[in-house]
Amino acid sequence: MKTIGLLGGMSWQSTLTYYRLLNEETAARLGGLHSARLLLYSVDFHDIERAMSRGAWDDAAALLADGARRLEGAGAEVLILGTNTLHRVADEIQSAVSIPFLHIVDVTAAHILRSGASAVGLLGTRPTMEQAFYRERLEASGLRVLIPDAADREAVHRVIFEELVHGAIVSTSRDAYRGVIQRLCATGAEGVVLGCTEIAMLVSAADSPVPLFDTTALHARAAVDFALGGPAPAPAPLRAAANPLS
Repeated sequence: MKTIGLLGGMSWQSTLTYYRLLNEETAARLGGLHSARLLLYSVDFHDIERAMSRGAWDDAAALLADGARRLEGAGAEVLILGTNTLHRVADEIQSAVSIPFLHIVDVTAAHILRSGASAVGLLGTRPTMEQAFYRERLEASGLRVLIPDAADREAVHRVIFEELVHGAIVSTSRDAYRGVIQRLCATGAEGVVLGCTEIAMLVSAADSPVPLFDTTALHARAAVDFALGGPAPAPAPLRAAANPLS
């Protein structure tokens, strides 16, 4: 088994989930007492979030590229970034290392297409929902991507940063997310991408009338696939999207 390098800490709550899933998936494949060959570099999320909040993506990229180089230097043979939003700087991270980088959007898009869905809602932090980097990469695979309206985007983002990254699970917030999902379905979503690694802490299949695509679980599964000898998902060809909030 190849050694997986996990660049985590964004937040440490979801990194815990990644660690559990990587080991559970390895044990399920190999049986017995097997667990994942895994290296973790966990950043101080305070520094990353401050860079994000002031739009200093180059600073965030530099911090994460440094972590990626440390993982490669320690012996990682494949790299995953344990966050959706910071895939905004995935190219900078990939260029800092020579080992394969498994992009969370490519993994997710491939799974959605296999499911037969063609139109999906996208939940995540405000940058993930509103900026082009995530939506366009999904659309490049042929998917139609639906974004919540402004009020719903604000609610989804607030719950992530005020509750989920602190490990707080609030029932009224689950109800609010259910409402957002229902409204996305009403506009044509055949499934919903949980495009923040903490969202699956709050909602599950029981909260949605359509399939939920848990990016954290899909990413971890793809990393184990690759570490056990499978191919890396092909990167999506990027193209311009038509309407940034369609």
